[in-house]
This record gives sequence, structure tokens and C-alpha cells, in this order.
Amino acid sequence: MHSSPPTHPSAAHPRTAKADSWQAAWYGTRRWSFWLLPLNWLFVLASAVRRYALLRWQQKTLATPVIVVGNISVGGTGKTPLLIALVKWLQAQGYTPGVVSRGYGGRAETYPYLLGAQSTAAQAGDEPVTIYQQTGCAVCVGPDRLAAARMLEDQGCDLLLSDDGLQHYRLGRDIEIAVVDGQRGLGNGWRLPVGPLREPISRLATVDWVIVNSPSADFAVPGLADLYFIPMQIQPHALVNLSTGAAHDVSLLAAQSVNAVAGIGNPQRFINTLAESGITAQLHAFPDHHAYTASDFAFANQRPLVMTEKDAVKCKAFAQPDWYYLAINACLPDAFWSAFAQRIERVMEQKKSRFGV
Repeated sequence: MHSSPPTHPSAAHPRTAKADSWQAAWYGTRRWSFWLLPLNWLFVLASAVRRYALLRWQQKTLATPVIVVGNISVGGTGKTPLLIALVKWLQAQGYTPGVVSRGYGGRAETYPYLLGAQSTAAQAGDEPVTIYQQTGCAVCVGPDRLAAARMLEDQGCDLLLSDDGLQHYRLGRDIEIAVVDGQRGLGNGWRLPVGPLREPISRLATVDWVIVNSPSADFAVPGLADLYFIPMQIQPHALVNLSTGAAHDVSLLAAQSVNAVAGIGNPQRFINTLAESGITAQLHAFPDHHAYTASDFAFANQRPLVMTEKDAVKCKAFAQPDWYYLAINACLPDAFWSAFAQRIERVMEQKKSRFGV
């Protein structure tokens, strides 16, 4: 299957090694990023001015309720699985949700761009395509989230979810959900570029829910020891063949060694999930939102290949017979869903009272 000379992804893609260096500074023991403190002060000042200006003069409130799902740090935290779980739950309750996304990594001919059955990651970005394929809900991407949201209103959506929209203050919101990586936490706790934070840790105290993805036993938020958070667990439920679309039990590759491909913010999390399923994997990490070609998979061995679903949407055209993606579910406690349902009902009543819809 992989007869070409071996290619080490980190060597082929310098951005991966560069990202690893930043991760070591933000989440590890490296301290070189503190030389960037002057830039940190500029970032903090610019962010504060931008946030004030958007909230004061530019934020628009829509008649349709808006739920923001985002984080205060850069890199993968598990937003996409959570957003998919929220959409599916809302659909099961009879709502018609739509998703607004920036569409990072894609380039459509026009914006806002409404996804369809033939939409590709090259047009819309890998995460929006994944959300659309998993849920079938209306998904609209574009740099202007307000325009995308209004297009979804025109499509008949009665609830809007803004993917990675916590810092996009121009679009007013009724519910804010922040996602935190329960294994890496918030790193060194500093703002960019010294640390991984887009906003201060105190921002978590202002959102409606803090969802912690796979929290460790001693997980805590520095400075917010009393912060109440909702634990979320990621559970694999199938291996899906890229070529045929057939779903198999995860045990199909148990006790086997595989090549694991991950172009996500935290590739190690994917390896950990595979290991918990009994699959031994050699990680081939690529930059987040990487645009794959067949040459990226010229590995030295003949092992089966497993990737994330987000990566799979970009690789089906040249997939080999033993390539799979790991389908996952985000699982949250019943208490969250009960509270979420009550909050949605209150927001709907408030919107009806204010806008008469």
C-alpha cells in the first residue's frame, strides 16, 4: 500500500515542528516565550480595545437565539465533538439548529457560503464539513459571522450555534459555552504569545458553562478554584472505512499496530483515545487544518491507517482499502442536558417577548 520512500511528517512540514516548540513553551517546561513579554502587553491592550469597541458600537443582537461554543486558548480542546453533540440533541428536541463557522482552511468563491452535499474541505474547511456530514444541519461559513448567521435565519433555523465564536463579539450571543482541555489545562496561564490564552482566565467565570474535556483527577483552573465545570468524555464508537463508508467495531484493530494521522490542535489526545481502545499507534502529526495529498502518506510500513474524522474529509479521494477514521461521541452528564433545556426555553421566551417571534 505504502511503497514510496518513507516521509516523516515533521520533516516534510516544518510548521509541525514549530508548533511543537510553541506547545513546549506554553504547556511544558520551556520558558523561552517569556522573552516575548512586550508583545504580550501589546496583545492584551489591543484585545481589550477591540473587545470594548465591538461590544460598545458593533455588536448586533439577532431575533434568533445564538449559542457560542468556543475556548479561551489556542489549539484543540474538543469544541467540534461538543458542538455536534449539541446540534444532535437540539434536533432530537424538535429544533432546527444551524451552525456558523469561520471556515478556517477553506476558500469559497463567495461568502457567506452555505454548505451542501457536494461541499469540500477546500471550500468550507474541515470542521464545518465534518459538522455538516455528522448532523445534516445547515452550516454557513464566512469571515463575517453576522452575515452567515442571517443567512441561516433565512434558511429557517430557529437556533444558531457559533463554532469557535467566543471572541467574535460582533455577533451577539444568548448562551456562552467555553471548552477547556482537561489534560493540558490552560498551560502556563499567560496570554499570547507568552502563553496559549486568547483571553484571561477570569473570562471563564463569565460564561454560562465551562465544559472540561476528559478532566484529570486533580483538574482545577488556577485562580478559579471554586469554578463549577461540566465534565465531558470522548468515547469512540466505530472505525469507519474511508473507501467504503462501512462502520466497524473499534475492536477491529485492537491489539494491532497502526499508523495514526492527526492534523489537529492536540494530536496526543487522539493517540490516547486509540490506546484506550486497545490500538497501538505510531503518530504522524500534521499541522492543524493541513491540506493533505497522497504523498503525505508514504510511510515505510504496511500497517493499517487510522485518522480523525476531521482529517478524513480531506483524504477520501485517494484513500486506500485499509484506511479508517475513528468516529467519536461527546458524552455529557444528564444534569447538563436538563439545565441546557431549561436555559433554551428561557431564551426562547425572552426572544419572543423582545422581538415578537
